[in-house]
Amino acid sequence: MQGFPRRDGVLYAEGVDADRLAHEVGTPAYVYSAGVVRDRYTRLTAALADAPHRVHYSLKANACRGILEVLRQAGSGVDVVSGGELFKALRAGFRGEDILFGGVGKQAHELREAIHAGVKLINVESEAELRMVSAIAEELGRPATVGLRINPEVDVKNAHAYIATGEKGHKFGIPIGDAEAVGRLALTLPHLTLAALDMHVGSQLHSFEAYRAGTERLVELSLRLRKAGAPIRYLDAGGGLPVPYDDESEPDLRAYGAIVTAAANTLGAELLVEPGRFFVAAAGVLLTRVLYRKASGAKQYLICDAGMTELLRPSHYDAFHRIEPVQPRAGRIVADVVGPVCETGDFLALDRELPDVGPGDLLAIHTTGAYGYVMSSHYNARPRVREVLVDGARWAVVTEREDYEDLVRLEAASPVWRNA
Repeated sequence: MQGFPRRDGVLYAEGVDADRLAHEVGTPAYVYSAGVVRDRYTRLTAALADAPHRVHYSLKANACRGILEVLRQAGSGVDVVSGGELFKALRAGFRGEDILFGGVGKQAHELREAIHAGVKLINVESEAELRMVSAIAEELGRPATVGLRINPEVDVKNAHAYIATGEKGHKFGIPIGDAEAVGRLALTLPHLTLAALDMHVGSQLHSFEAYRAGTERLVELSLRLRKAGAPIRYLDAGGGLPVPYDDESEPDLRAYGAIVTAAANTLGAELLVEPGRFFVAAAGVLLTRVLYRKASGAKQYLICDAGMTELLRPSHYDAFHRIEPVQPRAGRIVADVVGPVCETGDFLALDRELPDVGPGDLLAIHTTGAYGYVMSSHYNARPRVREVLVDGARWAVVTEREDYEDLVRLEAASPVWRNA
């Protein structure tokens, strides 16, 4: 589904004129297409139909309540990596059995919260964490169902080193060479059930070979641990499906599905997958208005009301996002599209060829539904922006814009001093 078509030259969000929407809600603002999210969920689940499976959307990509409601109603579970994400998932109506709890640095209070919630799996990333889960489960007198996140140590080819997670030496997961010993340890610890092996090799993968190699290693390890007595019933292939940001192709879901379902069927296990970016990246645009246009030396600058505080990906990952004016504009310019933040690294695009826009024009920054709002900050004391969900011809504000009071709400005006 195309969530942001043009009609008579004007950009729309599904059935809603983006220009009118911006006048209603102000800028900057994130706008999400419910239809795109549903369409991607439907296409992915169809590609996994050859094996028993459950999709668990990864909240770290976009934890907006409106997006979570769309996915819950579609039938998705969720994957969380913090106590805060667990809280948000439960608040959005997901049950414990709908939730996978991952993350490399879980704190004791987060593990208690996960066990209390009865999550489907706690995906453990080290021997020390495994022992802590067992101790907390014993303390609470409640069982914990765990998976082991394995680092399969495969070759990962993707767009940026920061989003590769499954190569040798990465901080994530249990090294494959140590995994069987950790699995056998899990069988001896009280209040634990080892029910899954899990991997996440990275994001924006250019090839599915990492999935093939990684799942093959998980299957081999699972069979060995089953022989030792582990009741492994899930194979968790993680996330990482790529999305096009420019002129790249959409991923071949049929080819991906064939790899991961074959692995699950070989093991006779239920397949779990954890997509995040794939569902929401193309479902979002960031609307921003041009404040000023100025020349400095030989360069042109478009200074906008959104910057790195709203969209960190260009400066953090050197990421490309397509930018276009909402209203058609004639002529062409080459300019740096920058924000108002007091950092030279505050940019949305560098040396970008664009239609000839100027102050007051509304721009749409595409494919910003993933890792946009969730990575936003208060730097320069900037309140965070509105999030808007569009569904056909209707729309709603699903996250309100912060105001100045929100910036100081947690500060202690008169701190209580204590003596050492």
